[in-house]
Amino acid sequence: QAFFCLLFCIPWGSSCPPSCQCTERAGAKAVLCSSQHLEEIPEDIPRDVVFLKLDANSITRIPSNAFGHLSHLEEIDLSRNAIEKIDGAAFKGVAAGLRSLDLSGNRIRSIPKEALLALNAKLRLANNPWHCECALQEVLWEARLDPDSMRDITCHTAPREEYVGKPLLQVLDAGANFCSVRQRTMDVAMFVTMFGWFAMVIVYVVCYVRHNREDACRHRLKSLPGTQAHAD
Repeated sequence: QAFFCLLFCIPWGSSCPPSCQCTERAGAKAVLCSSQHLEEIPEDIPRDVVFLKLDANSITRIPSNAFGHLSHLEEIDLSRNAIEKIDGAAFKGVAAGLRSLDLSGNRIRSIPKEALLALNAKLRLANNPWHCECALQEVLWEARLDPDSMRDITCHTAPREEYVGKPLLQVLDAGANFCSVRQRTMDVAMFVTMFGWFAMVIVYVVCYVRHNREDACRHRLKSLPGTQAHAD
């Protein structure tokens, strides 16, 4: 009897990662790791966590499958860290159930669009030093961004100087299209490649025709009577 009491009566918080606090909110388990000077995402987060707060730390990267074992996860707060890199499969395994993801106040300049477009979560991406490009534009158009934070997604760098320092929404409303710039670049590259192949084909055909003409001339010269007599 004492054994079963020890087995089932241990508080859930005893399995918490170091420096974190584990509680229950409305019957759902939460792991609170705010302001703990963490430099990476803890590996020993309990599998049945629903709410995960990792804000105000020093995390610099979200690697692939960082939360893949947390199948019950619904909310992640990674705001006010030092995140610079997010892998394309960073949220693999939690995409279907995640309802909220806060990445605001980091050092994110760019992000693989596949990392966010697979999510159904409401996203907060404000107050990052964004490089305005096609991938960010597609995230803005296709992902579920929090409406209140959209105006704070600002172009820290951009293909044109006039866009720098302006909200991305304002730049797009003014008629900018970063995806069309990339498309034009791809079109030019494809044109150059096709022109190169076409030039190679033309050179080959010219050489082939010239070679056949030379063979034909030699054959005709050999067949002339004077040439045959001289040969005899």
